[in-house]
Amino acid sequence: MSERKPKRMLSGEQKYDLWVRMLTEQITPSQAAAEAGVDRSTISSLRKTARDGAITALTAARSGRRRSAKEVSETAKLQAEIDRLGNVIIEQAVELALLRGKASWG
Repeated sequence: MSERKPKRMLSGEQKYDLWVRMLTEQITPSQAAAEAGVDRSTISSLRKTARDGAITALTAARSGRRRSAKEVSETAKLQAEIDRLGNVIIEQAVELALLRGKASWG
């Protein structure tokens, strides 16, 4: 049975450097993993996080101002509440339709 290597933590700057070098095709994801001493899945996760972060930042920039982490968090909470209330309305509409339907029976 092989022993697990201790976890290697990369700094934000190291992650950014690897991401830029992969983006500019200076290194491949496999080379980046070997260079950093991490598993290839760590590099895949890094690429996804960097992509998602860039899209979020660019979307916020398009609105003319940057949103703080607090605003993003509050927006996510409000969207979750909207979704929850939408589901409640649907449930109540179904229940009302069933009750009205039963009332006409008899």
